[in-house]
Amino acid sequence: MKVAAVQMTARLADVDYNLERAEALLGQALAQDCEMVILPEFFTSAVAFHPDMRDVAQPFEGPALELMVEAARRNGAYVGGSFICTRGGDNYNTFVLVNPDGSYETHDKDQPTMWENCWYLGGSDDGVLDTPLGGVGAAVCWELVRTRTVHRMKGRVGLLVGGSCWWSVPDRVIPIPGKAGAGRRNLQIMIDTPARMARLLGAPVIHSAHAGTFRARMPLLPGLPYRSHFLGEAQVVDASGRVLARLQREDGEGLAIAEIEVGRPATPAEEPPEGFWIARLPALIRLVWHYQNVHGSLYYRLHRRKIISSGTTA
Repeated sequence: MKVAAVQMTARLADVDYNLERAEALLGQALAQDCEMVILPEFFTSAVAFHPDMRDVAQPFEGPALELMVEAARRNGAYVGGSFICTRGGDNYNTFVLVNPDGSYETHDKDQPTMWENCWYLGGSDDGVLDTPLGGVGAAVCWELVRTRTVHRMKGRVGLLVGGSCWWSVPDRVIPIPGKAGAGRRNLQIMIDTPARMARLLGAPVIHSAHAGTFRARMPLLPGLPYRSHFLGEAQVVDASGRVLARLQREDGEGLAIAEIEVGRPATPAEEPPEGFWIARLPALIRLVWHYQNVHGSLYYRLHRRKIISSGTTA
């Protein structure tokens, strides 16, 4: 199967612009006879802590889903990606995989990461999608570095699809102890993650990504801007963990295209480690993970009515 992982340089919280870019990149991949094209996590908005993010939620059956369904039907291909949508009175980060006939399966990211908690709630499904290809796993961003993702999918999926909107530490010169080392380690984890997940599941991986810059705010420090960038690393990886196609952040917007074999999962080449995380996260990032999770959950509750309002109308 010829597949494409999309790398975007999305504009933060600019849904109309990002939908146009997603449509164009889908068109480029499908024009090259790709049979499956995966858009990044948050392809409609990217993500950061910024007040404009309050307005990015989409109705589930709205423009983002329509874009993917139309592209899949018109080209007889599989199309996937995740976006913040409103369902049942709350927001979720929902990954959708559309089949060639326009039907689809969904997965809600199980736990928001850091400031993502400001904008949506976690889901409870296992991420194993029942498709014409058999079991396909769906996982986005930091789901790819948690052992529980491996445990719920191992032996059940012949392909893992998803993407990330994985950001770096602040570019601004801020005297934070360990920041430089944490930034280097954070990037290396992102580079290694798709291949490691392939080895843990015995299945190929299609990982899409964001590669643009953004300016946001620092949670709990409203006067301090957070200028940074997303890490890129759109990759297509075979079941042994061999990287078949890759785009680095410096490559900007584009497509990582390769051919993979999709079928029953192979015997995994690696067992997941003990504990919560697959990779060893730097102490600074683990600290930020905890404080921003708490802050984000409170923020969502306080601003919930405004945050979900844009997603309740088409």
